[in-house]
Amino acid sequence: PVGGGLAAGRGSVRLSRPLSPQAAMTKLGQWLCGFALLGSAWAALALAPPGLQPPAPYRQALLPLPVYLLVAFGCYSLATVGYRLATFNDCEEAATELQEHISAARADLRRRGLRF
Repeated sequence: PVGGGLAAGRGSVRLSRPLSPQAAMTKLGQWLCGFALLGSAWAALALAPPGLQPPAPYRQALLPLPVYLLVAFGCYSLATVGYRLATFNDCEEAATELQEHISAARADLRRRGLRF
């Protein structure tokens, strides 16, 4: 189809046209680009030549900034995992279906002569 849509064929999905490089950027690529931009901005400010350095109070806050950001990211990650774990839903129907599949597989294996 025109417009870069998806075409389905026999249970699989294939792209009708290759995606442009901008559309094909993964989430990892986006994060790495963001880190590279922030890191280069931090390095330009923190490692500036003596004539272009920011005032002392800004410099004192700027130097440990990557450590603060790393700790903040760790706290955010732990909070996200904790929240997702606390709100995790049980899938009773899926558990019942899985138990039925296990029972059917055991019965089939017993019929074929395998002992448990």
